[in-house]
Amino acid sequence: MSNDTMRCGVVGVGRMGRHHARVYAQLEGAELVGVVDHSQERRTTITDEWGGAPLATVQELIDLGVDAVTIATPTIHHREAAEALLEAGVACLIEKPLAPTADEAMAIAETAQRCETTLQVGHVVRFDPVMQAIKSLGPIHPRHVEVSRISPMTFRSLDVSVVLDMMIHDLDLLLMLVGREPEDIQASGVPVLSDQIDVCNARLTFPAAEEGFRTVANVTASRLALKTERKIRIISEDLYLSADFATRSGTVVRKSSNEAKLQEMQDRIRSGEDLSDVNYLDLVEFDELQVDDVEPLRLQAEDFLHNVRTGTRPSIDAEAGFAAVRTAERILESAHATGAIGV
Repeated sequence: MSNDTMRCGVVGVGRMGRHHARVYAQLEGAELVGVVDHSQERRTTITDEWGGAPLATVQELIDLGVDAVTIATPTIHHREAAEALLEAGVACLIEKPLAPTADEAMAIAETAQRCETTLQVGHVVRFDPVMQAIKSLGPIHPRHVEVSRISPMTFRSLDVSVVLDMMIHDLDLLLMLVGREPEDIQASGVPVLSDQIDVCNARLTFPAAEEGFRTVANVTASRLALKTERKIRIISEDLYLSADFATRSGTVVRKSSNEAKLQEMQDRIRSGEDLSDVNYLDLVEFDELQVDDVEPLRLQAEDFLHNVRTGTRPSIDAEAGFAAVRTAERILESAHATGAIGV
């Protein structure tokens, strides 16, 4: 298969699925052979533009002989589509979240394992150029992390809470950065326009690492904001990092680059010197995060198809997808315990 064109398909060509179809159609070494959607108009519009067959059922797509498929249906339908494809030996890239519940996520993972079929979870933010730039800095060992992901209501993914819709991106990033699941979660959430929680804030405390310290993260997600904001701030022993995913920019302050100046200021403070006129920003040397201009969805598709071709373990496997859903469930449980009434 490594030298053959990958025959690809997409199940669900709504707001996200249509982009998966476009990427497969444009990707070298891939061919878009069909898309599945319950809407005849939607599936026909996509295939008229990007090729392939407009199909009404997953079985029709399987009958075409596909190698790899993206599942971009509403989350509640992921398991049904995934199990049919995995049973047929078709590799699956499943849009985040893997499933609406940890039990369903585990069931999908078990099917993939039993069928020995590639299953990758579409936590595409890992492929965001800002995240790629952060990972290029090397191991960070965060002590404190703040993440915010807010936007106006788009009226999509209302079948799940904002935790599974938006916050799930950042939960996956946190689990990747820290390398373990939180030991304690405190959360609050509010349903406003939907029956689900639309705004949520969670404080996650992770168990101590080998370095001997715990990591604390504060995560906020809202689909009721007046603007779009996607930011992350990371504080470790060695650096402070602030990045903006929307503007694709970031700043890195390294302790090693500022150690002498910081020590000087500490000495001046201890001596009782009045430093009220000192501009802190003038003291700090910082570097701009070097962010490439690449499309995350394309990087994800290339990575997925490479894993299918080579049999490599998926970059974001079922275990990672399951851990993110399980953490999301714990956040929702904590939010309900504090009085949230949404699902």
